[in-house]
Amino acid sequence: MSRSLSIFGATGSVGEQTLDLVRRNRADWNVVALTANSNVAALADAAREFAAEVAVVADERHLDDLRDALAGSGIEAAAGRSALCEAAARPVDMTVAAIVGCAGLGPVMAAIEQGGTIALANKEALVSAGEVMTAAVDRHGATLLPVDSEHNAIFQCLQGGELADVRSITLTASGGPLRLVEDLSAVTPEQAIAHPNWDMGAKISVDSATMFNKGLELIEAHHLFPVGLDRIRIVVHPQSVIHSMVEYRDGSTLAQLGPSDMRVPIASCLAWPARMDTPMAPLDLPAIGEMSFFAPDEVRFPATRLARETAQAGGAAPAVLNAANEIAVAAFLDRKIPFSRIALLVEDVLNQGDLPSPPQTLEDVLRVDEDARTLAMRMLEPA
Repeated sequence: MSRSLSIFGATGSVGEQTLDLVRRNRADWNVVALTANSNVAALADAAREFAAEVAVVADERHLDDLRDALAGSGIEAAAGRSALCEAAARPVDMTVAAIVGCAGLGPVMAAIEQGGTIALANKEALVSAGEVMTAAVDRHGATLLPVDSEHNAIFQCLQGGELADVRSITLTASGGPLRLVEDLSAVTPEQAIAHPNWDMGAKISVDSATMFNKGLELIEAHHLFPVGLDRIRIVVHPQSVIHSMVEYRDGSTLAQLGPSDMRVPIASCLAWPARMDTPMAPLDLPAIGEMSFFAPDEVRFPATRLARETAQAGGAAPAVLNAANEIAVAAFLDRKIPFSRIALLVEDVLNQGDLPSPPQTLEDVLRVDEDARTLAMRMLEPA
């Protein structure tokens, strides 16, 4: 029996890899909604291939192009933020939330309100709206399945266990492509996005290079697995074979190992609570040879320190951190600021006066996000 599926961010890295798995198991899935930011050609091709009910492009300027690309297909075309949320409100068995950044928050909340199962690849939504989102999950009886490789690994290691029995959770980090680079101020966007292990989009690749990706994941883990911030650790593991570990109070530590391919955690979510085949080759430990582990360098890469301090502060602080980081990363990719200024800009925004009151609603979160972005962009302007 087939299940219904919607994919938000269908033309991005996670979306494309999700569609690859669906393509390999075509009879198992009925695709309802597919969305993209502006890549109309890829969105229309996917919508036609998988016979989606609706295709939504976030950028309203591309609606006419999408309608033309879908002409004669019988597939509904829509555009804009409200259309994204309306598509997310369509009842489905599973929603894959893979829109990058805070732009995915509205659709995620709309899907949660339907009480369905959400495979969450958008860490920024949970970082910015952690308390609001987890309260909505409880209120509507929704299920969140983590797609991020680290959180999916923790999720798998916790199967059959209890949070009360957890002594610690360890998030592993590859360290990114710049771990051994001495002069971080001279790093180019091309260097920053050249991840040694993972195939990811530009924004998340830069986040990996700054270690903000791991900082955001620390905050995300704090919400998904509430064992206390003092029990969530980060360790640099350059080989990216162990994706996370859970230590229990009896001294046992469970780790999830696998290839550096997002189709593994995506498949874990799609098949949950069962398993499904993937095209991954078996893990060859003799070929890997050795695995190494290091403490993160929070002097050269202060992002994890900032994220932990932000999580401890709670309230609006995580949303401010996330918004400022998105602005800083975009400025770096546009060659407006050096790589070394990304974390400095985020810290400056966090330290600029009193933080807003803790957000209570989605609208509050979006207001905090907008104000933090405005402040960050103002601080980018020449004095």
